[in-house]
Formats: sequence, C-alpha cells, structure tokens
Amino acid sequence: MAKLTIIIPYYQKEPGILRRALKSVFAQTFQDFHVLVVDDQSPYSVDEELAPLGEDLRARITIIRQANQGPGGARNTGLDHVPHDAEYVAFLDSDDIWTPDHLKNAYQSLTRYDADCYWASISGGDAFYYHFGVADLLKSDTCIRLQQSPLVVEIPDLSQVMLRNWSFLHLSCMVIGRALFENIRFDAALRLAAEDVLFFCDCVLAARRVVLCDAAGAERGEGINIFHSIDNDSPEFLQQQFNTFVALETLEGRFSRRPQEIASIRSYQHTARRQALWSQARRLRRKQSPQFRLLARWVWRDPKLLQSALQLAVGKLSPQR
Repeated sequence: MAKLTIIIPYYQKEPGILRRALKSVFAQTFQDFHVLVVDDQSPYSVDEELAPLGEDLRARITIIRQANQGPGGARNTGLDHVPHDAEYVAFLDSDDIWTPDHLKNAYQSLTRYDADCYWASISGGDAFYYHFGVADLLKSDTCIRLQQSPLVVEIPDLSQVMLRNWSFLHLSCMVIGRALFENIRFDAALRLAAEDVLFFCDCVLAARRVVLCDAAGAERGEGINIFHSIDNDSPEFLQQQFNTFVALETLEGRFSRRPQEIASIRSYQHTARRQALWSQARRLRRKQSPQFRLLARWVWRDPKLLQSALQLAVGKLSPQR
C-alpha cells in the first residue's frame, strides 16, 4: 500500500478543474501515494470529470460520495477513510495545483527531521496578495534554519507566530503524520470560514515537531467553488464573519494560559465584529434590511458586538475636523 494518502474535497461547478489538480498530483516526483476524492454532492459530476483519465490513473483514485457537508466535513470523511498502513496525509483543494516536488520535499523533510506536521509555501495571483512565504519567517527571533536548499525551518513558538498572522499557511501545502490524522478533525459546522485555522492550531499543539519549507508546494488555481463568490457585499459574508468569530472563541479556550496568543485572538475577534457591522451598514445604504436573525445569534453569544456597533455609530456621527 502507499505511504501517503492524498485527500481532495470535491465541489465544483465547471469541468476540468479537478482534472487540472490531478494532473499536478500524478506529475509528482514522489509517487508512493493513493488519492481519496470526496464528492461533497458537487454540482458537476465527479464521474464526468474523471472519465478522460486512463485506467492506470483511475486505479489510484478512490471516490467517496456523501451528502453535502462543506469542506471541513468532506476532509473529515477523507480522514476517516485513510488506509491503516498510510504514514502521511496530504491535502489538496480541488481548485489548486501542486508543484512537481511538493510531496518529495514534504516526505524528505518529515522523515529527516522526525516531524509529523509540514507546510510548504504557496504562490498565487494578484488576488492572493495577503499570503507570504516561509522565508519571511526568518525575521522571527526564534526561527531555526534546518537546511538551506530547499530552505526548511522550524519555529519553537509557532503558535504565537501563526496567531499574529497565519497567512503563510494553506491546506494545499499541508502534510501530517499518523498521530495527527488519526486524532484531529475539522469542525464541519464552520462552513465558509476558519475551519482550516482551527485545524492548523490543533495540529501545531499536538505535533511532535513542525517543519516549514519555503519551496512553493502549490499554486492557487483560482477555480470555481463556494468561497470565490463571497465578498463584503455577499449575503453569506455575515455568516462567514460569525463562523470566524466562533472559531476564534474556540481557539481562546485552546490558548487560555498563553496571554500573547489570547491578545492576537481578541484582536481578530474585534476585526470580525467590525467587518460584520460594516457589511450591515452597506446593506442599509442599499436599502436592504440587516440580517437581524444572525445578528441576534451573534449578540446572544457575544454581547460585545453591541459595544462595537455603538462605537462605530459614535464615530460615524462625530463631526469631522
């Protein structure tokens, strides 16, 4: 059996996107893998998507079908079906593509440094400006350079670094070992946002050792999925911010005795509140009703949302100088 299992959650609306991802998978210089594609009730048929593949490639792919559970639920299904003798799990979003040496770099780094959690850098287009590469982490005082080519580092206080800014992390560049994929799962209820960040933190806290590679492991493919239609004016935006807040609240419990991490989490919570309220102000300007039901749920869970609303209102009404 294969040393590594690749989990690809599949939910797409256009043909060719999954085939593009799989082309990058089968072009890997490390070939000891098997692929699990979790069809999360995709609007476009996975069977039609895979039909052009040859029998030799199809034999390396297992399709698991389920009612729609969102990306976290789809990945959990994949994790629940990893073969008993697999040593590692790699994730790939169906609209991303891997660089040829991604799995080779991951396997070598994990085995050479006795680690069970790995991330590579990711590249993307102009819309992906907020992501940065692992090399930028060398600015951290505690960053330890393990090797130069490709650059591999570790950061003993990684939880502090990632909670200040987790924009160097992406699921399509993540590989984990058995101790993690047997015990850690995504919060499937957090659709649209933050289920990946919560999973990242749980893996970092549980990992024996985490290593990070600057070589790009993936390129953001800009496919068509449920996330790419959500912007500040989308009806789903408030739900996205609420889910982000819920995930941050959960993280606060994980890091209850780490004041630096708590400070970062509370800063993100404040940002989520303000973005949510601005989205509702924009609805009013467009003569649309605010999303009262979800706002009420948020206030019940987080009364500070009312305080943030008052602060924004006072700032808006104060005379400009």
